[in-house]
Amino acid sequence: MPAVVALLFACAACSGADDEAGPAVPTPSGRQAALCRALHGALPRTVGDLERRATDPESDFTAAWGGHPAITLRCGVPKPELLRSHPGSDSAELNGVEWLPEKQSDGSVRCTTVQREAWVEVTLPKKVVGDVGAGDISVLTDLADAVSKTIPVGIVS
Repeated sequence: MPAVVALLFACAACSGADDEAGPAVPTPSGRQAALCRALHGALPRTVGDLERRATDPESDFTAAWGGHPAITLRCGVPKPELLRSHPGSDSAELNGVEWLPEKQSDGSVRCTTVQREAWVEVTLPKKVVGDVGAGDISVLTDLADAVSKTIPVGIVS
């Protein structure tokens, strides 16, 4: 896990992540929308020790666990800007899923899958990742099985 912590120290970003009303709903289409709907049905009831809850607005492309700020998931998001500007950015592998972590200005960490046929973005609030450096993203292991089963390895532009 030290490599993940070092990787997170190197990541920087510009914007905050958690919206009290719920995560913004992405608008994937075609195959990506179908993959995201499959992921939504396979997501776990808990992430870490946090229970899954409804999102507002409800969508097959979003999910949340815990109170405010919650761990949020958005499926079918655009390619992360960091990968557009720095295509070789380092990612961290957790249980067979590659994640690109980006520390946000509010202390949260946004992690986006890479090398999958749909982009899946998970935002971990500061209360989950902690105060030390960029924190601990190990709760993503709770999502790895669902991602692996529903979002195939592949390249998406």
